Amino acid sequence: MRILVAGVGNVFLGDDGFGVAVVRHLAGADLPGGVEVRDFGIRGIHLAYELTGGGYDTAILVDAVSRDGPPGTLYVLEPSAGAAPGSFVDAHAMTPESVLSLAGTLGGQTGRVLLVGCQPADTSPGMELSAPVADAVGVAADLVTELAGQQVATAVAVAGHEEERTC
Repeated sequence: MRILVAGVGNVFLGDDGFGVAVVRHLAGADLPGGVEVRDFGIRGIHLAYELTGGGYDTAILVDAVSRDGPPGTLYVLEPSAGAAPGSFVDAHAMTPESVLSLAGTLGGQTGRVLLVGCQPADTSPGMELSAPVADAVGVAADLVTELAGQQVATAVAVAGHEEERTC
């Protein structure tokens, strides 16, 4: 089981740097085997290539997402590819859905994709997270760790069940 945890966002736009802050927090964490944590920042095209060619069973993207909740609210979503992308005017501003759409056009398999998102308070220029979003970083890191563990446990259970049927 291979899992990619990808931090996404622009550290120069306040709370948009949430995903990057979470993967930095996870850098020293005790994660299940097969989990790779990477900072993709604003490199959405690179993430799309990694999703299609990296051989991951699951990808957990971590990003700021606007869902009209109070700042710092965390969400676990399962994004899907949006409409097929045309030309990318600003490849640095790709949403998770547009990354998945691009990955689909590249012809590879992405596996399951989860998004751990945080409602931002302020995405204006600046390198500091707002207080509610900064407070959510550790909680989000714990949530990512829990989700990765669930994915590994599910894969082990499925493999054990398949083994029982073949014996």
